[in-house]
Amino acid sequence: MVNRFLAACRKQKVDRPPVWIMRQAGRYLPEYRALREKAGSFLTLCTNPELAAEATLQPLRRFPLDAAIIFSDILLPLQALGVSFQFPDNGGPRLAQAFAGPEDWAELQAPASWESMEPVAQALRIVRQALPPEVALIGFCGAPWTLACYLLEARGSSDWTKARIAAHRWPSQLQKLLSTLAHAMGEYVAFQVAAGAQAVQVFDSWAGVLPPEQYQELVVPALERLFRSLEGLGVPRILYLGHGSHLLRTVAALPLEVVSVDWRTDLRKAARLTGKVVQGNLDPAVLFASETEVKRHTKAMLQRAPEVGYIANLGHGIWPDTPIAGVEAFLTAIQENP
Repeated sequence: MVNRFLAACRKQKVDRPPVWIMRQAGRYLPEYRALREKAGSFLTLCTNPELAAEATLQPLRRFPLDAAIIFSDILLPLQALGVSFQFPDNGGPRLAQAFAGPEDWAELQAPASWESMEPVAQALRIVRQALPPEVALIGFCGAPWTLACYLLEARGSSDWTKARIAAHRWPSQLQKLLSTLAHAMGEYVAFQVAAGAQAVQVFDSWAGVLPPEQYQELVVPALERLFRSLEGLGVPRILYLGHGSHLLRTVAALPLEVVSVDWRTDLRKAARLTGKVVQGNLDPAVLFASETEVKRHTKAMLQRAPEVGYIANLGHGIWPDTPIAGVEAFLTAIQENP
């Protein structure tokens, strides 16, 4: 059977848009909540290959999705760079220390080996063996800017003030940090591809806090380094731009195949301005509406999408309390699409 997801990534015509859901393995699924309780902690769930593989496969057993994304976290590979962090039950990740300035950043270097991430590779191999050939397996990493935001703040933030201040106070040193992170994440993604990932998504979740000129000067060189390092792997490269509709022209020249956008971005405009395959972009809040309304909004999204070179998805990760019926209605509307 044709792998719709990989075909669409390469702008090949498919019978219907392929679909997967960002954060499709997670707390909205009762079977995930049971698995999480069994694991005891989120970090254990990420680093135990069998449990991570099980979390990855759970939504595929319940829903007819065209791709699986390995269960992990964007901060996980930072452990190999010497960064310590925890995942409390509430409030998001917290680093043991903030990397607040150039002296701290200089301590961070790509590891000589990714051996410490072998549990991720094992999980990828387990999942790839379990998936049918028509379902793609996606690996991922955080984008250099988004990872830097966490390093500077040591936790989540609503506006990333410390990172934005650093971008003005120490721009050249921050560029070096971003380049280091780009090199490390390029190696980490290649490590995932060697273990079975067939496509890779780079999450720049906090891209939108920067204006286009600053994003171009500060961030794009690191992204180019990352994506350029993946050219020989033969897998589609996806960039997710959170809150990034104003950055579409800025990323158009990057060597990648797919731009994933949030619900604030017009899909055809994104395709026109970037020349890339586009992915997205239903507002996760829509899944809380009635099934009729979910289908109506989903079909409206499909009508706004390019005919070729489109992957259906949400505009961001699915929310933990999302009703299963909303997910089913979303997927049904896409499968009914001619």
